[in-house]
Amino acid sequence: MLLAIDVGNTNVVFALVKGEDILHRWRIATDRKRTADQYMVWLGQLMAMEGVERGDVHAAIIASVVPQALFDLKLLCHSFFHVDPLVVGEPGCKLGIEVHLPNPAEVGADRLVNAVAAQSLVAPPLVVVDFGTATTFDVVGADGAYEGGVICPGINLSMEALFTAAARLPRIGVEEPPPGTSVIGKSTVHAMQSGVFWGYCGLIDGLAARIRAELGVRAPLIATGGLAPLFERCTEAIDRVEGDLTVRGLIRIHQMNTAR
Repeated sequence: MLLAIDVGNTNVVFALVKGEDILHRWRIATDRKRTADQYMVWLGQLMAMEGVERGDVHAAIIASVVPQALFDLKLLCHSFFHVDPLVVGEPGCKLGIEVHLPNPAEVGADRLVNAVAAQSLVAPPLVVVDFGTATTFDVVGADGAYEGGVICPGINLSMEALFTAAARLPRIGVEEPPPGTSVIGKSTVHAMQSGVFWGYCGLIDGLAARIRAELGVRAPLIATGGLAPLFERCTEAIDRVEGDLTVRGLIRIHQMNTAR
């Protein structure tokens, strides 16, 4: 089995993969100080609950946007699973995609992995929107190259900033307003919920329209991240939701490098 590890700013996702099938996935909060031993104990217990032996893992791949976490995750692969992980962004790891940016190293590993995965689902040009710690739009041109994108504050990050900076505003969650609910808030909470939800619907539709105008074609837009299904129902821009897009990209990249 392949162990695919996606390290985001908020969570680390571990997925056990056999062929194209994701058999198990587990999520833990990102902690830059978490040691390889701590990962071993946590992951070992979860694998044991599913009847998976560590000897069943024969390969690993890591994509990380948190450099401080990479050392201990590589040590986890070496010490616990006795495998040498393939790391997205390191020399020798081929992505099979050109990056048309002045400094390709600036692009987050997860964004490139998503771009690779999306091309296995729809033909480019295409757009990927990822609802993570940041809300990102990534563009793949007609020739299959990564062209750049847009980075916006994530929804939960924006809400936390609003709660922290405004003394009289409460902490609220993101949810779809009931059908027929007025956009005009009739209370503080109602106004905040309307601003967050409909504001991000407008952001998604507006940015998607501008990106498609620059491309000169209505490129398909694939959404991923925990909030993707929520906004798919209430925006016209999203064509498809793929919750495991990043893991799918890691599988594809590992297959590409193994075959090579």
